Amino acid sequence: MRPSVQEMIARSNGKKNKKIIEKIIPIILFLIASVSVLTSIGIVLTLIVETITFFTRVPFFDFIFGTTWLPFSNKDAQFGILPLIVGTLKVTLIATVVAVPIGIAAAIYLSEYASENVRRVLKPILEVLAGVPTIVYGFFALTFVTPILQSVFPEIKIFNAISPGIVVGIMIIPMIASLSEDAMSAVPKSIREGALAMGSTKFEVAWKITVPAALSGIIASVVLAVSRAIGETMIVSLAAGSTPRFDGDFTGSIQTMTAYIVQVSKGDAGYGTTIYYSIYAVGFTLFVFTMMMNVLAGYVSKRFREEY
Repeated sequence: MRPSVQEMIARSNGKKNKKIIEKIIPIILFLIASVSVLTSIGIVLTLIVETITFFTRVPFFDFIFGTTWLPFSNKDAQFGILPLIVGTLKVTLIATVVAVPIGIAAAIYLSEYASENVRRVLKPILEVLAGVPTIVYGFFALTFVTPILQSVFPEIKIFNAISPGIVVGIMIIPMIASLSEDAMSAVPKSIREGALAMGSTKFEVAWKITVPAALSGIIASVVLAVSRAIGETMIVSLAAGSTPRFDGDFTGSIQTMTAYIVQVSKGDAGYGTTIYYSIYAVGFTLFVFTMMMNVLAGYVSKRFREEY
């Protein structure tokens, strides 16, 4: 039976509507995807514009190479960022020393030794650490970790670099463990079985076969975790102190770049002052650090993926 004229018109309209929808949907999806890009561009432009304003008041080389950070001095304010960079690197170094071996060891256990049932239980528990608010970590560092360290090393001050460094390391363990375990799990089972068939032990398979094969993902996870540690704010604001120092002492009060931004953002400086614009200069410096880490992660991941 042939379709009626009304049915043919309805089908034609339906096809037209589908064509219109197919043309509109890519535009809508493009606009949605553009939001994140435009937001990133807006953030970068804001940082650049305000940072340029800061450098019209403070010489660029004094900021980059200066070893004294005294922005609130009434007589002779100094804006040498090296003490803030050193404080940030102190915390990051300790966090890396704590997180990398524990995170990779946890990943090896989950990937190579844990049964499926154990993995289902342990991995979510490990990832719960990533959901703990950083302010909770900060109070944990100040009220729990620091007193323990002081009982062992009395010379450690209430505010120091060691305690927040350890806690930041604990915080980034799930990132390293989860991403590294995913990379190890992606290694084909046939490679493991071949090594076991040739008489290798399970540890030899894990250390000499699986880890090298997943090295690109492991290194990328470490670099991203270090980038996260560099940008950590609340833990260092609560437990590290607010004393910019250009030295190698880990036992006393320090100040990181993020902690300084928090200090000024609480209202210690008026709008339009040099101190106000300094938070953008410090923020831009922090942005450059994290961007370099992300670029490094991409480069290392790509290079080792090609080699293995």
